Amino acid sequence: MKTNLLKLILVLSSFTLYLLPTLGQVPQKMSYQAVVRNSSDALVTNTQVGMQISILQGSETGTLVYTEIQTPTTNANGLVSIKFGGGAGFDAIDWSSGPYFIVVKIDPEGGENYTITGASQLLSVPYALY
Repeated sequence: MKTNLLKLILVLSSFTLYLLPTLGQVPQKMSYQAVVRNSSDALVTNTQVGMQISILQGSETGTLVYTEIQTPTTNANGLVSIKFGGGAGFDAIDWSSGPYFIVVKIDPEGGENYTITGASQLLSVPYALY
């Protein structure tokens, strides 16, 4: 009886120690939101849109270090919300070698004929500084 209890405690302790590192893992994705409008400045609502999200190093026209294509659907207000970074190579980005810029291209028709382009520098957020 005593031996079985010790074995159980040992197994549970080992399992707990094995899982502890997973509690501190930082998610390897980023959130992005945008309101999509067409060339007539009308909201693109409840529509699947094509998006290409790229991370460039150095400047808005710098070295491409990551790209991803998604086809999310806008809501009734034209808002699209995505999480990107799940593709191969995102976890290999050396964030200490910045600055980095996000370039987003959108096809309001849902394909890859991107007519809307936006770029901005990636900056720290409170979560990243914690």
